[in-house]
Amino acid sequence: MAEMTSGPAPYIYVSTRLRVRKAKLLRPEDYLRMLNMSLPGITRYIEELEYKTEIDELSPSFSGVDLLEVALSWNLAKEYQNVLSLAPGTMHAFTAAYLRRWDIANLLTILRGRTQGFKPGKIKEVLIPAGSLDRVALDRLVTEESPERIVEGLRGTPLYPVVQRELPGALETGSFARFENELYKQYYANLIRVARSGIKGGHEFLQYILLEIDITNMQNLWRLRAGGAVEEVHDFMIAGGRIPVSELERIAAIESVDEIVDSLKKRTNIAQLQDAVEELRCGCSVREIESRLTRFKLELMDRMSRRYPFSISPVLVYLERKRYEVYNLRAIARGKAANLAPERIQEYLVI
Repeated sequence: MAEMTSGPAPYIYVSTRLRVRKAKLLRPEDYLRMLNMSLPGITRYIEELEYKTEIDELSPSFSGVDLLEVALSWNLAKEYQNVLSLAPGTMHAFTAAYLRRWDIANLLTILRGRTQGFKPGKIKEVLIPAGSLDRVALDRLVTEESPERIVEGLRGTPLYPVVQRELPGALETGSFARFENELYKQYYANLIRVARSGIKGGHEFLQYILLEIDITNMQNLWRLRAGGAVEEVHDFMIAGGRIPVSELERIAAIESVDEIVDSLKKRTNIAQLQDAVEELRCGCSVREIESRLTRFKLELMDRMSRRYPFSISPVLVYLERKRYEVYNLRAIARGKAANLAPERIQEYLVI
């Protein structure tokens, strides 16, 4: 049944499988319970769930927060690869395009790790080989002797033109922020191109992409305002969303938060997204604003998956929910290792 590639049957099969997997993900109360556990207790707790294979395999070589970090990376990569192998036909094409975000994440991890003096073996432990760069390709990049050699190792890949153009400036300034943003601009432009290429199911895929771009731009807008870098808004906004970059530039120059919220609401035609924007009046920290917007994004994706139950939407919902499960577990593990209070750790969670 899973090998069928035409008609609705394979889509129904994959969507049903992923709804079952989504139901097994950790719930908010699970995270709150872990906040009051020790690091070994957290390891035992998740070992009884979906992380047993990785923890059992890695425990002879790792312990403490390192064990959790590596186990989470391995589990996420395995899960993404499993989902990609399940997805048939056009669903596979959309899933593969989405997962290329991990090429960017892995490249940034390698470059930051090497420039900060981490050994290749340490960097390999936290890579997520879920994109087009497989473990062999990533292992080769990690062991390159210089950033220039890493660039050459990417020749022929979609990342190469941006990396060749932008990396020298990043290395010169010591900041990867602009470099990272340019990579994601290319990533989203490619997703829009795939969604509009005429492939069946592209409409549903496009709705997710537009939502993600709008949420990401609003998060970047708040971050730049907080950092006093409003003049850089144009450079850090991703084109293609429902709110034009030119409008975001205008909004960024407004001093009043209430006026900013009113302007953003006028530019969004999705009632639920307007609800998310309304919460930006809270006067919260940038971190809390980002978490609130992320939660709304996940909730909206859930609604989209219910509206389009046999499309790419349930796949994307599961992949995103799984990504934030690992994000939350990492935040808890690192917080515990740093002896942070439970209340402080909770601030970093997306639940």
